[in-house]
Amino acid sequence: MPDCNYCAESFADEDAYLEHLHAAHDEGELSRIDRRRVEQHVGDDGGEFPTGPVVLGGLLLFTVGVIVYVTFFVWGGSSAATTPMGDVAQTPTNVGDVHEHGHINVTIDGQTLDFSQPKFQKPQQYPGFHFEAGDGSAWHVHAKGVTLEYAMATLGIDVTRSTVTYDGTTYRDSDPGTNVTVQVNNESVNPATYELEGVGPDSGEGGDFVRILVEMNESA
Repeated sequence: MPDCNYCAESFADEDAYLEHLHAAHDEGELSRIDRRRVEQHVGDDGGEFPTGPVVLGGLLLFTVGVIVYVTFFVWGGSSAATTPMGDVAQTPTNVGDVHEHGHINVTIDGQTLDFSQPKFQKPQQYPGFHFEAGDGSAWHVHAKGVTLEYAMATLGIDVTRSTVTYDGTTYRDSDPGTNVTVQVNNESVNPATYELEGVGPDSGEGGDFVRILVEMNESA
């Protein structure tokens, strides 16, 4: 049951919480991440699929199919959909149109992952999101719509709001003695929908800071 970060209200689900943020709080009150979540929610509710004659619908589907085929297969507009963790909710598009950097820390049961290791450095296999040149501190985004879920999946890590799966083990925040933190810029996010934002290569420090932490308390 989500609680409002800006007042004392509680809500049955996330949709109700986002409706509350949209209706009861000014945009200036909200954090950058919450503003984006509200914008995405309001946008999702804003339209209906147009109706029309069967022939027009068929032509529309055909046109969309052609566009998708050209974009993804002829122009190579999408990054590889398959990841070590299988399919994800959203895969990137427009590979090569973006060049952004950010930083990351993933610590699982006391082990901080070293993304400078060769097994994590796969810019050719995953051009949309990767580490490169032996640098494990700065991630590279070279596509549009790179979600946190997709980014981590390319590294062999499956993340949700409250679970982390790595090296064959799933850690759940609901399990006794287990604490799972999945944050961007110190705020909890939905990895399946949160799109990473970085800074240009000449901008120095900045960009989203990803923090994924699994803490185990064996005495709990």
